[in-house]
Amino acid sequence: MSGLVRFGISMDDHLLNQFDELIQKRGYSNRSEAIRDLVREQLVQEEWSEEDQSEETVGTITLIFDHHKRELMDHLTKHQHQHHNSVISSMHVHLDHDNCLEVLAVRGTAHDIKKLASDLISRKGVKHGKLAMTSMGKNL
Repeated sequence: MSGLVRFGISMDDHLLNQFDELIQKRGYSNRSEAIRDLVREQLVQEEWSEEDQSEETVGTITLIFDHHKRELMDHLTKHQHQHHNSVISSMHVHLDHDNCLEVLAVRGTAHDIKKLASDLISRKGVKHGKLAMTSMGKNL
């Protein structure tokens, strides 16, 4: 860190008590670290919501799908190969006889990653999908 700045926050007692319970449950050692994480989370959200969305960012796309669904695996694999510049890693897990979990580490502009996630998640046979957005960390 370049410099540490102290500042005060005024907060309703009830809200502060809820915050203290939350940070204790999540294992923070103090309020300052919890507040820093809240600020970082908002900065990452802002990075992903900016109108031009041209800044490079990273995330994960998680998919749960029925591997018996006709041609689904071929489509998912083909789509990942078509976006080889964005998909930097993948992990495939057999959950049970019918269901698989696939986690893709992705990198690119927020716009491109959102489009890729939408294309994969909306595919017939995908039971659940989620895009987890994060940051390259340069501005945090």
